[in-house]
Amino acid sequence: MGSMIEDLKKRDAFPEETKEVRLIQTHISFVFICDSYVYKVKKPVDFGFLDFTSLEKRRLFCEKEVELNRRLAGDVYIGVLPVIYDGKRHLIDKVSGETVDYAVKMKRLPEDMLMKRLFEENKLREEHLKEVAQRISEFHLSADTSLQIEEFGRPEVFKINTDENFDQVQKYIGITIDKEKFYEIKEWTERFYREKGELFDERIRKKRIRDCHGDLHMEHIYLSEEGPIIIDCIEFNDRFRYGDTVGDIAFLLMDLEYHGGKRFSDVLWRYYKEFANEEDEADEILRFYKVYRAFVRGKVNSFQLDDPSIGTKEKESAIKRARSYFDLAYSYIKE
Repeated sequence: MGSMIEDLKKRDAFPEETKEVRLIQTHISFVFICDSYVYKVKKPVDFGFLDFTSLEKRRLFCEKEVELNRRLAGDVYIGVLPVIYDGKRHLIDKVSGETVDYAVKMKRLPEDMLMKRLFEENKLREEHLKEVAQRISEFHLSADTSLQIEEFGRPEVFKINTDENFDQVQKYIGITIDKEKFYEIKEWTERFYREKGELFDERIRKKRIRDCHGDLHMEHIYLSEEGPIIIDCIEFNDRFRYGDTVGDIAFLLMDLEYHGGKRFSDVLWRYYKEFANEEDEADEILRFYKVYRAFVRGKVNSFQLDDPSIGTKEKESAIKRARSYFDLAYSYIKE
């Protein structure tokens, strides 16, 4: 894997000319950023909730990524290309040879359009939030639903996600989360299921369980003149994408609050409720999903401690981020 990554960091490894190649990593992907395009190669990892360990699985999930993301990103997702080894080096879709992996090819979007960039530069405006709320609400109201999808909104089914979170974070107690906070969040979550189960049933009755995005946060939203472009939905596990539409928007609201944008979160939620025809009762289950989303982000950052390709400084940063997310989850249960 290492030699492939080194080869793909070279400018002539791609179908078109590029003056630079920049590599960034997530816990599940290597992302090669060229002048006009971006190529994503999935890491051969198995976290239980996702499994990219075989070449065939990586191909299938690359294809699914393109298909699903075209719902909110249109032609930004171009297609899936083979990573070829020609006997000397690795190239993307250029010569005949052995197919050793696959890459999702995307158009590179201007980084000054990124919602997070606008937020950091104090350029995020209420009109942007209104446009995002309208785009996401329209998507949610038209997204697929079915009896099979609705099953994922049942408390006993969604509990699989939260149980998995607590099981997987257990090993990081004392490192990225304090023991007391871990068990308080766990107890609060289990009590919510017991005492508020009817909220989940009501959401199902109102047809609010849909095939959503699953990973809505500011780094996945671009604010173009034609309207918001939203990338990188969850493709690797249906149960992270199938769910309550409030659970979907909760990720973005939590993300704004994590970065100190509570007033933006409040505005976005107000517009979203209006456009999605949500009632005030949605506020109660929103808190549950904010806790869930913040805890997931703490978990994902904790996972980086086990990645051998990440250095000491990056791991220290991951610990700091994970702690901040877990602290945010904890703050929600104390509201």
